[in-house]
Amino acid sequence: MRSIWNGNISFGLVSIPIKMYPATEDHSISFRQIHTRDGGRIRYRKVCELEDKPIESGEIGRAYEDADGALVPITDEDLAALPLPTTHTLEIEAFISASEIDPLQLGDAYYLGTSGAAGAKPYTLLREALKRSGKVAIAKYAHRGRERLGMLRVVGDTIALHRLLWPDEVREPAGVAPKEKVTVKPAELDLADTLMETLGEVDISELHDDYHEALEELVAAKMSGATPAAEPGERPSGAQVVDLMAALKESVRSARQSRGEEGAGEAGEAAAAGEAGDASEGGAEEAEATVHELRGRKKAPAKKAAAAKKAPAAVAEKKTAGARRGGTKAAKAAEKEPAEKGAAKAAAKRAGAKKGAAKKSAAKKATAKKQTGKRTAS
Repeated sequence: MRSIWNGNISFGLVSIPIKMYPATEDHSISFRQIHTRDGGRIRYRKVCELEDKPIESGEIGRAYEDADGALVPITDEDLAALPLPTTHTLEIEAFISASEIDPLQLGDAYYLGTSGAAGAKPYTLLREALKRSGKVAIAKYAHRGRERLGMLRVVGDTIALHRLLWPDEVREPAGVAPKEKVTVKPAELDLADTLMETLGEVDISELHDDYHEALEELVAAKMSGATPAAEPGERPSGAQVVDLMAALKESVRSARQSRGEEGAGEAGEAAAAGEAGDASEGGAEEAEATVHELRGRKKAPAKKAAAAKKAPAAVAEKKTAGARRGGTKAAKAAEKEPAEKGAAKAAAKRAGAKKGAAKKSAAKKATAKKQTGKRTAS
């Protein structure tokens, strides 16, 4: 891999000699411009306006054009004399969390390798420090005629540099969002969530460029002299959304069919049920129909499962009811038993009292007779 920039990483008083390598490559197919009438190649030549003749690359310099159109030459010596510490140095300014970087600022990516054996130790030190801290380094450096902002992070065992746009280079999104005031219903959000869950996640490494492959096939067919028999792709129908709910439902259904899923799943049913709760009478009927439609082939098994669940539930309910009735009888019996015992004790007391009174009465009578007999004898 060929390096495109040599310099140093300035990490405090530590200097790390490095080389910069492109981290990405362009696989797009390039075309040449031709004259459509005869197929001749169209070329662009660098011509001096004063001499009206082509100029070699070694004779070409740079200049700044002012507001009046005057050109001010800027030489390589002028640029080399600029008092910038970042001319050949990546000057680390700070270490921050990667979440603080706005993705809009991310630009080209490069790999940073060591330049010579002397840089291996400080390079490894910076790499391991970045790993352990979980942070990224923000650095300034000069490249291609201007000072740039960069972010250093660890990729595998290598330090990568991402070029960052300066904060004032990121435009504000004023006037881009829709100006119309619209209201998103909870049911629409539910269906949108269902669609997101249905599409699921993807391994980005498995995605590939279908358009690039089609172009390669077209070029190969042209080179072999064959007539391409490619069918034209389907054109998008446009952005005319007549019924957002219907479009969301159809999107969920299509996504599930593409994944080979037969039923809708609980998420789609819940979304449609939520719509039925929020919609008008006509919308509720449509949502109910959608529920049945989304259930599809799972409807009959669901009924069987519900019936299977219902039978044990009924038995359990009967047992519970019987237990409740038994418990009620036991409670009544428990309440009745103390009352009966109390009544029996009271009756026994009354009977004992009567017997005691009768005995006392008999004893009094016997005593009275004895006393009467004594008096008569005397």
